[in-house]
Amino acid sequence: MYMKTLYGLADGNSGEPIRTSQVAEAMDVSAASASEMLKRLGGKGLLDHEPYKGVHLTEEGLALAARVKRREGLMEVFLVQMLDFDGDVHDAACRLEHALTDELELAIDRLLDYPEATPSGEPIPQVRRDIDADLSHLLLPLKALPEGVLATVEMLVLDGVERRTLSEQGLHAGAEIRRVQDVFEVAGIEVQISDSLQARILARTC
Repeated sequence: MYMKTLYGLADGNSGEPIRTSQVAEAMDVSAASASEMLKRLGGKGLLDHEPYKGVHLTEEGLALAARVKRREGLMEVFLVQMLDFDGDVHDAACRLEHALTDELELAIDRLLDYPEATPSGEPIPQVRRDIDADLSHLLLPLKALPEGVLATVEMLVLDGVERRTLSEQGLHAGAEIRRVQDVFEVAGIEVQISDSLQARILARTC
């Protein structure tokens, strides 16, 4: 939480040092608690301290804070767009963010078609996306699966009716699938999958 808060404060401070009082107010903690945590983060190389003025995020600290903010933003979009979640989206995303690995973050980014903002309009920190010529072992939404590449279905973010309908056509977790022009081939059978469903089915290339 502190790193995410520091990222937001740094973004709004236009390069000026972040004061302990700002952190305490944003985190709703005492100045003493905020000061102690800032010292710990500084000891880890995440903050630089400017005497009598405040702190700055180091390059390492900024990268870590941006990653936390980015993953939380991706999870907010995932919860709203993919799960139609109507609970406390921000709180749920904050909890889920901690469980994301680098690979899962990339897969969810692809699944959501590389969102730039959360459902509330807050910008999501962007990263450089390298295009890997080696297509093996990539986790992709079906909409991004290149033609002719064999993949194994790993995740289906579907409701019960959608899941049963596709399962009857042989499409389920563990099934091998290949794009052939405008359709998909599953166990030798051609299956039509809508663009909406393609975005919610993840498969790993073989």
